[in-house]
Amino acid sequence: MSNLLASLTSSANTLQAYGQVLETAQNNVSNASTPGYAKQEVQLHAMPFDPMAGTTGGVGVGQMVSARDEYADQAVRTQQTGLGYQQQMTNTLSALQTSFDISGNQGIPLALNNLLQAFSAWGATPDNAAARQTVIQDATTLAQTFQQTANQVTAEAGNAQQQVSQTVDQINQLAGQLQGYNVIAMEGNKNDAGLSAQMHSTLDQLSSLANVTATFQPDGTVNLMLNGQTPLLLGDKQYKLSSSLYQPQNPPPTNLNAPANVRIQSSDGTDVTAQTTGGQLGALLDLSNQVIPSLAGDAYQSGSLNTMAKQFADRVNQLLTSGNISDGPPPVPGVALFTYDAANATNAAASLAVDPTVTPSQLAAISTGPPEVSNGVPLALSALASPLQAADKVNGLSYSQYFGQMAGRVGGLLSTATNEKAVQQSLVSQAKTLQQQYEGVSLDEEATILMQFQRAYEATSKFLTVLDNLTNVAINMLSGA
Repeated sequence: MSNLLASLTSSANTLQAYGQVLETAQNNVSNASTPGYAKQEVQLHAMPFDPMAGTTGGVGVGQMVSARDEYADQAVRTQQTGLGYQQQMTNTLSALQTSFDISGNQGIPLALNNLLQAFSAWGATPDNAAARQTVIQDATTLAQTFQQTANQVTAEAGNAQQQVSQTVDQINQLAGQLQGYNVIAMEGNKNDAGLSAQMHSTLDQLSSLANVTATFQPDGTVNLMLNGQTPLLLGDKQYKLSSSLYQPQNPPPTNLNAPANVRIQSSDGTDVTAQTTGGQLGALLDLSNQVIPSLAGDAYQSGSLNTMAKQFADRVNQLLTSGNISDGPPPVPGVALFTYDAANATNAAASLAVDPTVTPSQLAAISTGPPEVSNGVPLALSALASPLQAADKVNGLSYSQYFGQMAGRVGGLLSTATNEKAVQQSLVSQAKTLQQQYEGVSLDEEATILMQFQRAYEATSKFLTVLDNLTNVAINMLSGA
């Protein structure tokens, strides 16, 4: 009789073990597409069988084992950080490139070419009022085009700065979510598969925003460090980042009214901008503090666009004021055509304009020589198209070449970012494939487990039914005796 009861107990324990396996398999199937989920497995082991010692054997339930592989998870996050950087660079540079078209069909190249042609036409008929009027009209168009381009670059700078602030807010928000998960883990839920999935899904989102190192602790919590140096989350304590605009003061700035730079500060106010290099935030900082200032200027540089606008305006004004409108007597000197903000080197392009008081008759065509040439000034102006003198060039290049170099730099950065983005997408895909091999749920495998243990469960149930019947017969026999 005791053997029958022991067998009943052993079979019941086996049913319980099989039931847990089935529940785990069903949970794996249900969460196969849940972000951050790693498959779970129930470990089964044989119970000792020794009738003389009273151990009845059967199947026992061991620990619930997760397929989580932190190395694979970190590999995915590392590649996502690189992808986030290249995606942000591609998006911003694509918008920026529209302002630097080098086809000659629009923008500064077209307006510059039209003005140089107007200078040439004026040189052919220096006393022609219509030719002079065309010069003023085309000069106005060129100035307006410089303004539009400068405003577009400034707008992209503003967008990048705004995105820095938004990205910092997102990082703080996601770190705050992880702080809440840490609190739950510290309450004794460190082995909860759902909690682990939420934590890893949040880390995946965070990894595309910045270069964050995640270190899991024995109590199930995770610590976060920005760039491996700046704490964002330690246990249940969050350390928030902040962003701000500022004017560098060391060394003293050469452009006092220049556009501001962006900086990132840790929770204690330490400037961590230089250490923030990865993800979308790293890209936005590079764009805000390096790429765009090379075009629009900052505290220490005027920017290529402003350099071109200023030098072109200065050279045109110099040639016009060096000539005479008429021989007189007395001779009437020419006047400057362009104006701009001379007090702010970073505002030259945005403020470039044609002096509204200048009339066509005030354009000086006569070069004083010697020898005096009646159309010497417009000829000198038209020579800016293919300059031979250093004074007619900007940094050793013609104005068209200089603009092409500017546009080429933006296009080169975009091309590099686009290519690197494709590489990073491939690396992310590879890392996720390896992660899936370690942690992913195979529906075929889980279906096999469900079928196998369902049948084992049914067989054990039938065996338990037989044991139950035998036990009842034995009890009846003993009662009848």
